[in-house]
Amino acid sequence: MKALVLEKQHDLKIRDIDLPLVLGPDDVRIRIHTVGVCGSDVHYYTHGRIGHFIVDQPMVLGHEAAGTVIEVGSNVTHLAKGDRVCMEPGIPNPRSKASRLGLYNVDPSVVFWATPPVHGCLTPEVVHPAAFAYKLPDHVSFAEGALVEPFAIGMQAAVKARIKPGDVAVVIGAGTIGMMTALAALAGGASQVLVSDLMVEKLAIAQRYEGITAVNVREQSLQDKVAEATGGWGADVVFEASGSARAYGDALAAVCPGGALVLVGMPVEPVLFDVVAAQAKEIRIETVFRYANVYERAVNLIASGKVDLKPLISATFPFERGVEAFERAASAQPGDVKVQITFGDA
Repeated sequence: MKALVLEKQHDLKIRDIDLPLVLGPDDVRIRIHTVGVCGSDVHYYTHGRIGHFIVDQPMVLGHEAAGTVIEVGSNVTHLAKGDRVCMEPGIPNPRSKASRLGLYNVDPSVVFWATPPVHGCLTPEVVHPAAFAYKLPDHVSFAEGALVEPFAIGMQAAVKARIKPGDVAVVIGAGTIGMMTALAALAGGASQVLVSDLMVEKLAIAQRYEGITAVNVREQSLQDKVAEATGGWGADVVFEASGSARAYGDALAAVCPGGALVLVGMPVEPVLFDVVAAQAKEIRIETVFRYANVYERAVNLIASGKVDLKPLISATFPFERGVEAFERAASAQPGDVKVQITFGDA
């Protein structure tokens, strides 16, 4: 069937590809409707690799998806043909120690869409384990369903932060994951979230949300804004979501004594980290890698109306213009948060 295939670095095309789509007893077959273009997809397109994951053979991209169940395996009882679903893209080994401990996101043997050598979901149909497909309420759109995956990262960050009602939080970076983290922090009980960035266009989107204060660090000191918001004490939680090695100074300065620093962004260069500054405040440091056990709660929050992700959708392209969608995402336009690709009616 047709798919959006990354042949090698900078070589992306829509073509026929033979994909294994055998339906097992615990699986569902899903007609894809909407797929988001993730930063990791773009990184594979532009760099051909992420760390030790190297695109050395053609690979279908895409892992943020929603669609319609068109067939169910013989053991599947919680889903039926016609159900609209979103899919968690990482499938762990259920017998691994990580899975038994509830940490399946760090299972070394996890099979994750669009992570070499595993094909992704930018193709009209997929077969997926039913246990990792989640029914969407009728009023939640496919576009919102495809945003559950990045929102789950924000949810994981909020869970790791152990946010308490009334906390003041800081999110460094107003990109997709930064915004998802800010919204998850608000939903988790934060009274205010300060979101910092250099891009005025992204900050303008952040500022639309009640409870979020945008901070342009070209013009304002993040430390001063945090001091103003907290009476000089500092933020209860600081989320580093930019992936910039230069952000760690601001992060350590912004967090309060005994507060939490949650590392969400993944720097591509070494980070100079002031260990003594962290020790002097006795801060707690948490790290985030994907997510575990939060997908269903993410769907519930979106369905409740407490989290509105629709303003984060910047552009939608039909599948036939999928290469153009990736070029748009790779151009990193200042006002873009999320680009999506749609297959139309599902």
